[in-house]
Amino acid sequence: MNSQSKKMVLLGSASIPKALLAMGIPTMIGMLVNAFYNLVDAYFVGGLGESQMGAISVVYPLGQVVVGLGLLFGNGAASYISRLLGRGDKENADKVASTALYSSVFAGAAIIIISMVFLQPILKLLGATDSILPYATTYASIYIISCIFNVFNVTMNNIVTSEGAAKTTMCALLMGAVLNIALDPLFIYVLDLGVAGAAIATAISQVVSTCVYLTYVLRKKSVFHFQIKDCTYTKEIMSEIFKIGIPTMVFQILTSVSISLINNAAGDYGDSAIAGMGVVTRLISMGSLSVFGFIKGFQPIAGYSYGAKKFDRLREAIKTSILWSTVFCVIFGIILALFHTAIVSRFTKSDAEMIRIGAASLRANGITIMLFGFYTVYSSLFLALGKGKEGFILGACRQGICFIPVILLLPMVWGLNGILYAQPIADVLSAIITVFMAIPLHKKLNEMQKQVAAASTDNNN
Repeated sequence: MNSQSKKMVLLGSASIPKALLAMGIPTMIGMLVNAFYNLVDAYFVGGLGESQMGAISVVYPLGQVVVGLGLLFGNGAASYISRLLGRGDKENADKVASTALYSSVFAGAAIIIISMVFLQPILKLLGATDSILPYATTYASIYIISCIFNVFNVTMNNIVTSEGAAKTTMCALLMGAVLNIALDPLFIYVLDLGVAGAAIATAISQVVSTCVYLTYVLRKKSVFHFQIKDCTYTKEIMSEIFKIGIPTMVFQILTSVSISLINNAAGDYGDSAIAGMGVVTRLISMGSLSVFGFIKGFQPIAGYSYGAKKFDRLREAIKTSILWSTVFCVIFGIILALFHTAIVSRFTKSDAEMIRIGAASLRANGITIMLFGFYTVYSSLFLALGKGKEGFILGACRQGICFIPVILLLPMVWGLNGILYAQPIADVLSAIITVFMAIPLHKKLNEMQKQVAAASTDNNN
């Protein structure tokens, strides 16, 4: 059995625990290490001072918006590809993959050019203070340009995972992350490049990840060919990509907006507050990106099973994914809640105010991130099944529908505490909404399974 046939067996007939481990764990490890290098970035930059630490916190959401284009096309295509493969439609799946990849790169280049032209006004909008702005400009001038490689990587990440090649994604993420971790101290301190050194290290790591994906494609390991001539902008293909991709990109943009709102609100309390909340954002992202990585393995299994009308398999995948992701979130949350002060203090030399603010926020976030696995399984499930409207609503809850009103209103009545506890409150509200959206989904799946069983009985008779 060749590697491509093994991928289809993994998606369609392997036991759910085996499929989830093979698909989810490699991607989870890759994204965990990827999140870890963001932390390492913060650790080394934090040694330069609070303003420098605040600078990378301010630039972070801008990079996430650019990368959102990779998610728009990559995740939108991945959902459709998994369902097409489940139906046995390899030809159209190939067209969707090529269309998504080339479209994301061209769109990413356009957004990067616009961002560079209006860089300083954008950074001020994102919460850069007068003391932070020079460092933020230096860092962003290098980092944002390198995001073109990240757009490519994110798109390929989703497409490659959708065909069952999760180990390739893990290798791409691991190689880039490990290199970044190694280069950070060299460029920042040994070569004395400061925040520019951190940006250069990140840029080089993104190029290396791109090379891993290019090698995978050029060696013809992929199910797809990724040829420009296969780009097909039909109404059906674009609508399928956009109905899943747009909610995903909106989620990414809302993540950036939420970070910007935190930075702006924290700015009233000084650079220490911005730096402290920036550390918390990166720490929480370690857990959330790990869960996202695992759920990336769940999504193609869910989409393939739904396309093939294997509802028992789909139901088992949902239950197992909720259990495993929740266990991880509980363990991760307990560690953050118990050791909040010790963890935050590693990111500054002597700023007691930064430690106090960061530790209080980390303790609260550590408790409520325990709900994150349950929420993420269902927000991803709706998208995997092609239910864009429901996926959009649920995906927008945590960082948008629930978070934005809280972060805008709560600091007015609760001061700094309103900033520290905004995300935890939004997490609880999002979990409650998830419950009410999951119940009708399962009823619908049960009805569809009964219809398939009835049709099968009629055919046999």
